[in-house]
Amino acid sequence: MKWLSLLIVLAWFAMAFGAFLVGESANLVDLNKLLAMPDWQSWLGYDELGRPLFERLLLGAQTSLFVALGVVIFSALIGTSIGIYSGFMGGWVDRVITKVIDVFLAFPGLLLAIGLAAVLGPGIENVIFALVAVGWVGYARLARAQTLSLRHREHIQAARALGVSQPVILYRHLLPLILAPLGVEATFGFAGAVIAEAGLSFLGLGVQPPDASWGNMIREGTRYLLVAPHLVIVPGVALMLVVLAINVLGDRGRDRLDVKQSTPHV
Repeated sequence: MKWLSLLIVLAWFAMAFGAFLVGESANLVDLNKLLAMPDWQSWLGYDELGRPLFERLLLGAQTSLFVALGVVIFSALIGTSIGIYSGFMGGWVDRVITKVIDVFLAFPGLLLAIGLAAVLGPGIENVIFALVAVGWVGYARLARAQTLSLRHREHIQAARALGVSQPVILYRHLLPLILAPLGVEATFGFAGAVIAEAGLSFLGLGVQPPDASWGNMIREGTRYLLVAPHLVIVPGVALMLVVLAINVLGDRGRDRLDVKQSTPHV
């Protein structure tokens, strides 16, 4: 299962990079090919405007990968920095930051992202901003918890006694020790960002036509579900496989870091 999941993720990356080779034909309306069956030019047939479904699937993969990378990178940078600083400083600083995190956790993440996207307006940049605004919290909580358990280690105390500056202690002595759990958190963040981007685009708050997203492809295909179910099935299956594969890899990574799991009997 792990190797199959890895293969699916690699195929997703290949599709995203392959989208750079797609020309204007992906958005070119051809009234002679409305809901046409697959041919040598488009392996998956054509959509309701005669556009090749395979090429638009590649563009949708590129959109989901771009959003996922942006959300995970910015969320991890912001959340990890806040969490490490909060856990290391302690006292009133930690209490204030913890309360802010609790406020964000009081709202359902996706609903808050929908509200922010509705206020900011549609567009891929606004989708990334809205998802980052709710995604940094998980990294901050994890980084804070890890820092609280590590800040009293001997090498940290020695560095402080030697007068090492606080930024150096945080990012040279503490950060490397928590990269592994943060990496697992980032894996699940990838899956969450992909499904959230598709959900926002499905609601009309994300990527706008003619730009392709798996979410808006599913939304457009629902109107032709009875006559052309492949318009929904193709992007829906692609979305399901990618999210499932990322979650499986995340679970395997978390299991490898779980020191409490039972060791095999010899």
